[in-house]
Parts: sequence; C-alpha cells; structure tokens
Amino acid sequence: MSAHEMGTILIVDDTPANLAYLSDALDQVGYKVLVATNGYNAINQLQLITPDLILLDVLMPGLDGFETCRRLQNGGDTRNIPIVFMTALDGTDDIVRGLGLGAVDYLTKPVNHEEVLARIATRLRCSRAIRQFQEAAEIGDDALAAFDEQSPRGPIPEVLCTTFGLTHREAEVILWVVKGKTNRDIGLILGTSPRTVNKHLEHIYIKLGVETRTAAANKVTATVN
Repeated sequence: MSAHEMGTILIVDDTPANLAYLSDALDQVGYKVLVATNGYNAINQLQLITPDLILLDVLMPGLDGFETCRRLQNGGDTRNIPIVFMTALDGTDDIVRGLGLGAVDYLTKPVNHEEVLARIATRLRCSRAIRQFQEAAEIGDDALAAFDEQSPRGPIPEVLCTTFGLTHREAEVILWVVKGKTNRDIGLILGTSPRTVNKHLEHIYIKLGVETRTAAANKVTATVN
C-alpha cells in the first residue's frame, strides 16, 4: 500500500526526540509524515496541505496543544481533521478538556509504538466512515445530514430509538462507538462510568441481535447510511 493510500500524518511536538521516534515509526509502515515543532508552525502548514490525522502534543511553549486544537476546530478547512492528543497529563479533567475541544482520542506519554499505530489506524477508519456519511448527506440524505462531527445528538439517535427500540442513552453510546470511542472515553463524554457504558452495550447487543462491538457498529452504520 502506498503512502497516499495509507494517509498523511502531521506530528506536532516541540521535542526533537519525540518527532524522530514517531516519524520513524509511521514512515516504516508506509504513512507520509509531516512535522511541526509548535502550534503556530502547524497552523501555517495546514494552510498548504491537509493531513488525514494530527498527532498533537499538549504541553508546548507558546501555543499549547489545547489552544492549537481549539483554533483548528474553529477553522472551516481544518475542523474535520481528526486530532489525537499526546500528553504526559493523566488527570481526568485534562482528558475531558481535550475531548471537549474536539480531539478524537489521546495517547499518554511516553507513547508506545504499537499503540500509536493501532490508534491511528482506528481513527483513520472512523474518519473515512464519517466522511462517507457526510458525502451521503451532501447528495440529499436528510437523516445523515444531522450526523454532526462534534456530537451524535440530533435526529440520528431518534432514528435508532425507533428502529431498534434503544433508549436515547443507548443510542448515544452506540453512535460514539461508531466514531471509535472506547468505553472509558464514552464514559467521560457522557458523565458515567466505563462499567455503565458496558452495561448499555450489553443491552444494545441484545436489541440489535448481535454479539460484538464491531457487529453493532456495522449494523448501525448500515441503518443510517
């Protein structure tokens, strides 16, 4: 598979050793890699090229990762680029803040080689699926037009409630699953525990007539597509 097919990743980190480590790891498996050493440099690069995903360090001098993310999410041409935070912060407040600003995932430093590759692959699959939803909406699918990049709220949960007999919270949970969120992430977003999210998923599997997370996500995707 070519670098074009694999995708382009922009790494934003002020530490040269981190840039080198991540660049080598991504380059070896076939990604095209761009680098920026601070938020300002990243924003300037994005005026010239649009990567498929951004790995964004949180703790940087000047424009930190949170503010960089906020600016990108407010930009018309950059708001749909998936952002994965890289952080040495492990407090729940920081994780929630990052996700609330629009990041799709986070990695805790020091990052693990295999975990980085796995999460990037997952986020790219989710991003491409969402892009397909948006393209379908643009050609006249009223239901998909409501599938907002920042939140699963709107007509889509109501469609799932009607079709499968889900509660509104169950519909929210499965839509975040479709977007690639983990149980922990979903719990943080919805203000509940991962254990409660898992209980919701057990009920969802029964109502959808499936046995796995992937099968449930695929069934929901087919329903709203």
